[in-house]
Amino acid sequence: MDQPELKPNTDTGTDHTIVPVRIEEALGAAAMALICLISFANVIARYATNVSFAFTEEYSVFLLVFMTFVGASAAFAGNEHIRITFFLDRLPPLWQRLCEVITLLATTLMFSLIIYYGARVTYSEWKWEETTPGLGNPSWIYTIWMPILCIAILMRVLGRAWAMFRKARTA
Repeated sequence: MDQPELKPNTDTGTDHTIVPVRIEEALGAAAMALICLISFANVIARYATNVSFAFTEEYSVFLLVFMTFVGASAAFAGNEHIRITFFLDRLPPLWQRLCEVITLLATTLMFSLIIYYGARVTYSEWKWEETTPGLGNPSWIYTIWMPILCIAILMRVLGRAWAMFRKARTA
């Protein structure tokens, strides 16, 4: 018995992007390299001197969060964000587009809320001069990247929506 060949309606290319995705890829690779370098230096220092570098945990956590948001931006640009397509691939094209629109709207709402609340947290930390417990750095230096990178993600999501809208109009 032959199974019908399923052709997913999802485009995974980045041809529609104006700003190259290489930017996110380079930033993510740089963050990963710094995490590896910092962690390796800390392991060597701990092994050789039995003393740990104080800054490694604070910077590593920041770089991991930074890398996550940059990776999310690249994934949205290429339409490679995580999803379950088992049922979606079996839907008619109209329903596939409807599901894509719902996904884009939900994603836009979520990252808009993160921008709003992230900016409020950053402003609050700046206003009250909050510092980190480990090194005493201003906390806003770390949290300001959350709304900034969410804006980048939102721009990628809106670019994806624009490309989908143009594709639907020409089809």
